[in-house]
Amino acid sequence: MSAALVHEQPVDETQTVNTLVHAYLKMLANERGSSAHTLRAYDRELTSFATFVSEKYGGDQHPAKIDHRQIRVYLGTLYDRGLAKSSAARALAAIRSWFKWLARQHVVEQNVAKLVATPKLPKHLPRVPTIEEMNLVVDSVTDEVASWPARDAAILELLYGCGIRNAELTGLNLNDIHWANDAILVRGKGSKQRLVPLGDAAATALRTYLAERSSRMAAAEASTPALFVNLRLRGLKQGSEARLTTRSVGRIVKRIAVLGGLPSDVHPHTLRHAFGTHLLEEGADLRAIQELLGHERLSTTQRYTQLTTAQLEKVYDQTHPRAK
Repeated sequence: MSAALVHEQPVDETQTVNTLVHAYLKMLANERGSSAHTLRAYDRELTSFATFVSEKYGGDQHPAKIDHRQIRVYLGTLYDRGLAKSSAARALAAIRSWFKWLARQHVVEQNVAKLVATPKLPKHLPRVPTIEEMNLVVDSVTDEVASWPARDAAILELLYGCGIRNAELTGLNLNDIHWANDAILVRGKGSKQRLVPLGDAAATALRTYLAERSSRMAAAEASTPALFVNLRLRGLKQGSEARLTTRSVGRIVKRIAVLGGLPSDVHPHTLRHAFGTHLLEEGADLRAIQELLGHERLSTTQRYTQLTTAQLEKVYDQTHPRAK
């Protein structure tokens, strides 16, 4: 049993939907160590659902009085507002998670949200750049495409060379680089930690960036534990870490990648997909890729098999004489 379950305390059954949503969000933040992105998403989805319940069924509604039909009605209101099936699916996932927790706390007898079918989504496999395309982009970081080439080159090397998430990258500190072991310590979802090998190219890029970073820190007469910092060290004098944000990393990656010839829908997670797919194409074991990516379930990693199969089918359809 996880530490999060051990510390969870029963919730007063007299509480309303609104207060129990607040209690669940507090638990996610304090006990499960959910990321800021996850907390915002759950807050948005569950607050919206709580508002719907309050307006339609009364502000003092208890979750035990909610059944699957009311949840279906709520999803219907999302469609009426023009939201896509993917948005409704995210909302349902949040509601299911909340009810699962309520059932565990004995606030409700069962997770009624499980009785609501997930909206069927069109199967969409993201396009993954080829190895040649990725090498071209990573090697193309110059003054013409980057505001701080050494830093931005290191960012691309870690995203593609280590397969880490955007939030994991921006959360790295200087002492997370384990030079003696040629690895970096990465804090993943739910505060889970893993050591990821640091390849030669990524290590070289990091050393170049760290030398420039050190010079800028010395000139500013300041210091910060954050590995990747913003260009002008904004906020450092006011006590902040000047840590680069995930939004900034997204802009950096998109600019360099698009100028390097990749489609405009590229984002940091594209590089993570490329990492996993290219390892699989080169013969890496699926469970090893699971460990490197920090996936809790092997089924998540198996998606890369689908990506590779789809690419093979495309090559076959385009090149084999019997496929035409």
